[in-house]
Amino acid sequence: MTYEKITVPGLTEDENGTLNTLAEQLESKRRRNELRSAYYDGKRAITSIGGVIPPQYAQIGIALGWAAKGVDGLARRCNLDKFVWTDGDLDQLGMSELEDSNFLLSEIAQARTDSLIHGVSYLVTTRGADGEPAALVHARDALSATGEWNVRTRRLQNLLSVTSRKDNRIDGFVLYLDRLTIAADVVDGKWQVSRSEHSFGVPAEPLVYRPRSSRRMGKSRISRPLMSHQDSALRALVRLEAHMDIYTIPKLILLGADEGIFKNADGTSKTSWQVALGRAFGIPDDEEATNPRADVKQFSAESPEPHLADLNALAKLAARETDLPDADFALSDMANPTSEGSYIAGRDNLIAEAEGAMDDWSISIRRSVTTALAIQNGESSVPESWASIDTKWRSPLYLSRSAAADAGAKQIGAVPWLAETEVGLELLGLDEQQIKRAMADKRKASGRAVLAALQPAKPPVQTDVGA
Repeated sequence: MTYEKITVPGLTEDENGTLNTLAEQLESKRRRNELRSAYYDGKRAITSIGGVIPPQYAQIGIALGWAAKGVDGLARRCNLDKFVWTDGDLDQLGMSELEDSNFLLSEIAQARTDSLIHGVSYLVTTRGADGEPAALVHARDALSATGEWNVRTRRLQNLLSVTSRKDNRIDGFVLYLDRLTIAADVVDGKWQVSRSEHSFGVPAEPLVYRPRSSRRMGKSRISRPLMSHQDSALRALVRLEAHMDIYTIPKLILLGADEGIFKNADGTSKTSWQVALGRAFGIPDDEEATNPRADVKQFSAESPEPHLADLNALAKLAARETDLPDADFALSDMANPTSEGSYIAGRDNLIAEAEGAMDDWSISIRRSVTTALAIQNGESSVPESWASIDTKWRSPLYLSRSAAADAGAKQIGAVPWLAETEVGLELLGLDEQQIKRAMADKRKASGRAVLAALQPAKPPVQTDVGA
């Protein structure tokens, strides 16, 4: 598709050039990104299934969720629990306010999923307007945003976020440049432009999945092999549907009978389903015929097993491509539940993939959150003392509570003083809420002990003893 350039009055020549460069880049990737979104949403249709299946079977709307399972199977292993700051107190910076006002962990989770679908997504941080939170963090996917990456500074040089379209043309956008944000919308047929200067460079960070030097913006989790396996599986399901309609009903061949037995009393022909589901037909003898009595031959219905075997093989190919266990896809060959050790061993590749993805996303998330905290606290830049603010991810390895507690107890046994810290309680498998409650109870108990120690001792009670 040829991109039609736009000119926005109120923008300089350089700004219009950057706008069109980014808009053309967004348009060039649009078809590919829409295709992967269609696979994830189960909207990918099969247009051709061969010449032996009636075409109406391609229109029955069969959907398959393998692409979504491949994305979500990894995404659900990458859970951001909270942010930590070893050199300070995040509560004093208003972290709880930032998280609650922005639904921050949910917003980051959405960006994480979009990153897996398209290879990259963006976290954009801006100052809130009147009636809004002081700092806003928004996730944008690759269908609506794109930017240029500077390989020397390891930061975005700019970012275009499309906010609205009309007749497939952009009529609303926000252009993020170095220390300048430009918002533009078409109102009553004319562009209206507003500018906002700030001191945070380009306030956007890319969340990239599997970047490499030749593809800095990463690759999609919905790979070409996975799309191919899903297309093949959809064709197999359509063939299976046709098989169930056509071949599972026993075939009957009538020798020596005329077509009159397939007609209604008024002479009209019976519908195909009436013929197929008919359990008995009265076929009169014809004494004048060479064979007076009609002969009925029956053939057994065909087994659907070949279709199921094909689906099962494709399911295992999809499982290999997404590093998920066969049990997440396979239709048969299911075994009894495995032991905990075997369960973990069967997911080694998925766990390693999750750890790599979290490492790739951590820096961008940390930068976005510290920028948001700086805006919220009225800072002109991110203080150097905030460099130790970091992400704390949940382990992608699912362990039972007993196994987690046993492993934690062994570590605390080697370093006993850890038992008195929040880290020690984490090692024992307590969740965040339980840790906060335990530490609060500990502080209350310590306070009561201090008060008891400060109270003067009561003198012993004197009693008269008779002579």
